[in-house]
Amino acid sequence: MPSPWLWRQGEKPLQRKVRRGSIVCLWGQIKMEYGGMAGNNNIVENLLNEVALPDVLRDQVRPGLAAALASLAREQGLKDDGRGRAIAQFQNNLSRLAAIAADRLRYPEIAEVKIERPVFILGLPRCGTSLLHALIGTDDNVRTPMSWEVAAPSPPPEAATFRSDPRAAAFDKYVDENFVGPLAEVRKAHPIGAWIPQECGMILETSFQSLNLPMLFRLRDYYQWYLNANTVFAYQVHKMWLQHLAWRNPRARWVLKVQEHAYHIPELLSVYPDAMFVQPHRDPVTVLASISRLLESLRSMVFARQDRAELGEELLHLWHDGQVKMMAQRAAHPDMPMYDLRYKDISRDPVGAVQGIYDFAGIAFSSETAAGITQWLAANPADKHGRHTYTLEDYGLTGARVRDVYNDYIQAYKDYI
Repeated sequence: MPSPWLWRQGEKPLQRKVRRGSIVCLWGQIKMEYGGMAGNNNIVENLLNEVALPDVLRDQVRPGLAAALASLAREQGLKDDGRGRAIAQFQNNLSRLAAIAADRLRYPEIAEVKIERPVFILGLPRCGTSLLHALIGTDDNVRTPMSWEVAAPSPPPEAATFRSDPRAAAFDKYVDENFVGPLAEVRKAHPIGAWIPQECGMILETSFQSLNLPMLFRLRDYYQWYLNANTVFAYQVHKMWLQHLAWRNPRARWVLKVQEHAYHIPELLSVYPDAMFVQPHRDPVTVLASISRLLESLRSMVFARQDRAELGEELLHLWHDGQVKMMAQRAAHPDMPMYDLRYKDISRDPVGAVQGIYDFAGIAFSSETAAGITQWLAANPADKHGRHTYTLEDYGLTGARVRDVYNDYIQAYKDYI
């Protein structure tokens, strides 16, 4: 789930100005330059010129940024400030990438940090992946990317001051002030906070090769571009982030999480050849209802109106696309280090579920680990911010329709659903 995507230290959403005027004026420029399919690249270069990116990063960011901007220009139904939010998101992504690139030049030893046998949690959304990641994030012997450090990565976090870093308190203050109104629904469905591990989507989107952008802004054309893109660059950027965060606050192992890894496993393995994978499973009928409600809430900040049936149909296929790719990868490489588990088992025995992952990955599980998990669960009940309610029919779908589209997935993993 995307984080509060416009937060940066000392800034408010839409507060920034761009070189050629306000964000709204910049949107007008995009419409003029991409309207009529003119394909003018000035806006791409204007955004890139706002930040000090090394040429090698500029060149590799450019195609995805151009695809996102072109797709944004063709989107219909966005609010005026929704368009501004999209531009601010792109600027934020570039700024965060520039920040870690600058630190990497300043401290070349960051590039020497080793990332060994990382564990990636993936699968369909709403399968307990966020809960697993949050529970593992309570273990001080395992490294997960905390939300505050992904939002404000520079200077690199340090072990000695990690728990007292003021960026964490600033992040929580932003969440409390801004996740109200329509966004209050998001907190009912998904844990958000400085000390909640952040999904890899907020890291990958700094490469502009990420599913996060269409999740937030729909961007139909960009999504098709992303599906067919070679995303090795995204995982090279991802590794830059892990090295950056681990440089002065290292652990022996990383545990990461986001559903979009399923779409580009070959590219992930080209950067992390010793990666290990965890895939929880759940009935797609329940998954589709829950994720549709969550994304409707997120997109309400940028769209003036949303057709629920259209959203349901979009997400019905979007998440299936990832599973088709994942099933093909697993069929071609049955020796992939993969641990499957049931959502029901995560709900029934979360401590046992985490211990199973640790046993699979070769990570020591201690009584302190179990105690940390138990404490987190007591402090974060499922309905802490209210109950997340939804029905499949709200989004023009039926159980039969979902089961028909996901029949291949259901048959492949019937023992885990």
